[in-house]
Amino acid sequence: MGWRERKHEETYSDFEVEERLKEELPHWYLENGWIRRKYKTSGWKGTLMVVNAVGHLAEAAFHHPDLTVSYAFVIVKLVNHAAKGITNKDFELAHKIEDVIMWQPGKEGGALVGTPDDPRFKYIKYD
Repeated sequence: MGWRERKHEETYSDFEVEERLKEELPHWYLENGWIRRKYKTSGWKGTLMVVNAVGHLAEAAFHHPDLTVSYAFVIVKLVNHAAKGITNKDFELAHKIEDVIMWQPGKEGGALVGTPDDPRFKYIKYD
């Protein structure tokens, strides 16, 4: 059975998780049963912005990650505790977090030009 046919609470094998991450979320990785992503920031202000954005998305999804928070980075860790493994819920929340945190409106064109390329305004380090 492919991952697209899985029920929401079915867990993935480590091999399946790694293959899906490679295909869909290349900056995320599997470690000790969790999928993880380290977001690098330009300092405490950026770190707090990432934490708050992830917090909002997780609460809205009612699926709660573990966070490691430091001055210039945030590590997001996802696992489905009830299912005791990685499920579609983890992948879906990881996608949403990735889309929001790594959003760069200036690359899309349009009225939203994005953060200026100036150290005074930088808050996240894009991949």
